[in-house]
Amino acid sequence: MSSLLEMVKETIEVIRKKTEKKYPVGIILGTGLGGLVKEIEIEHEIDYAELPHFPLSTVESHQGKLIFGKINGKNVVAMQGRFHYYEGYTMQQIIYPVRVMKFLGVETLLVSNACGGMNPIYKRGDIMLMVDHINLLGDNPLIGKNEDELGPRFPDMSEPYNLELIKLAENVALENKIKVQKGVYVAVAGPNLETKAEYRFLRAIGADVVGMSTVPENIVANHMSMRVLGISIITDECFPESLKPVDVQEIIATAMATEPKMTLIMKEVIKNL
Repeated sequence: MSSLLEMVKETIEVIRKKTEKKYPVGIILGTGLGGLVKEIEIEHEIDYAELPHFPLSTVESHQGKLIFGKINGKNVVAMQGRFHYYEGYTMQQIIYPVRVMKFLGVETLLVSNACGGMNPIYKRGDIMLMVDHINLLGDNPLIGKNEDELGPRFPDMSEPYNLELIKLAENVALENKIKVQKGVYVAVAGPNLETKAEYRFLRAIGADVVGMSTVPENIVANHMSMRVLGISIITDECFPESLKPVDVQEIIATAMATEPKMTLIMKEVIKNL
């Protein structure tokens, strides 16, 4: 058994002391987007600090707990607080919880994030369903020896975000009169926000929004044959010609104000899985 599989096994052993259930749905909650936890009928909570090999979240507004329970009758496991490259973690640390989720039975992964909108038709407070991404993090979580037990050496990424889940989320949004965009997310290392020239560059290569997360988790979820739905909340408008300094507290406030709509979409998607 590889060292990675041994590490996952050790983490699973600790979790299995609390729950033996299978969890077909995994959830990763982004900056200012932890409110979905209130919709979970919580059965167990485990602090990251209690889990062997788990990193600890260092970012404001990220709680740092693995939460087990039900949403609309479905067993779910949720990360309340995620890990970012700019915190100094390795890619392997960032995606480690996704590996663990797979061994808990996760087949469908719902991921949320806060991001900056570069597409001129997007507005602050909009919700965007991720249809594709561009990885400009400068690293990839699959670099190194491939674990054949976990997935193939060269995983296909022609449909990184599941089209059926996107359609389901669109239908839920339509039924609930929630406006959603669909677009391409580009991940950069951060932690600084971008310059005007960088926003122009990112827009020119085909990105609609920019953020600092989600892509590593998505790559590994695809490596392990999970279906992924990615939902972004646009917290600020990144238009080079009218760019103003951004307050991080305003970004978090916008995320929290829009979050109930995103939470409703996620809840209904889970219900209809």
